[in-house]
Amino acid sequence: MPPFSLVGIDHVVFLVDDMPRALKFYGEVIGCVPGYSYPALGMEQVWCGAALIVLWDVTHPGATSAIPPVKGGRNVDHLCIATSPFAPDAMRAHLAAHNVQIDREAVHGGARGVGHSFYIFDPFGNKLEIKGPAEYPDGR
Repeated sequence: MPPFSLVGIDHVVFLVDDMPRALKFYGEVIGCVPGYSYPALGMEQVWCGAALIVLWDVTHPGATSAIPPVKGGRNVDHLCIATSPFAPDAMRAHLAAHNVQIDREAVHGGARGVGHSFYIFDPFGNKLEIKGPAEYPDGR
């Protein structure tokens, strides 16, 4: 056993090349709120519930230690964002209002059980899974 216990996801770092566009997407589409700012690094953090999404602008001089993605490749498949219950039609309308294309919808398992998920991409090609809580056939 390790000398610690797991609490949850602390943060994920996404490389971006247009910070205003990134902040707009994560604020308006996802609903994140501003977190810590590191202007010398070209880095902004936004709160996603109790976790952080770190946006690191690779065009900023402070991002020289950022590892750029391999052209045509990724080193992260997706980030799953746990949400409150939502109506699938309302989610579709919200994403459409922001011109965000749905890559796919699914109902499958996650840390909180089987629930409805929407897979989308942010403006920088990062895949996000927006996942509602578990849905039980008996209405629990």
